[in-house]
Amino acid sequence: MYKIAVLGDYDSIYGFAVLGLDIFPVSEPEESAKLLHRLAGSDYAVIYVTEAAAAAIGEKMKQYQGQVLPAVILIPGVSGNTGEGVAGVKRSVEQAVGSDILFSNH
Repeated sequence: MYKIAVLGDYDSIYGFAVLGLDIFPVSEPEESAKLLHRLAGSDYAVIYVTEAAAAAIGEKMKQYQGQVLPAVILIPGVSGNTGEGVAGVKRSVEQAVGSDILFSNH
């Protein structure tokens, strides 16, 4: 059975434990990259990563884009929303439907 993980700074992710998700608090970029790689190679179908942790990981995040499993999804943290998560979802939808869904042609 697949599981869901949440990776990021403790303050941003601790609430997800109440929902039954596995949380993985990290504070160092190297630790984040290694942990993401370990989680991606295990039974996690979805891995939520805070935007700040993803920015710290940098290029290593790109190797998980386009994979069916695990789905690596960016979420905002307590420090705010950088917009990268929304932009990633927008790019995925554009690729899937071939159109910008936020473009208004009124």
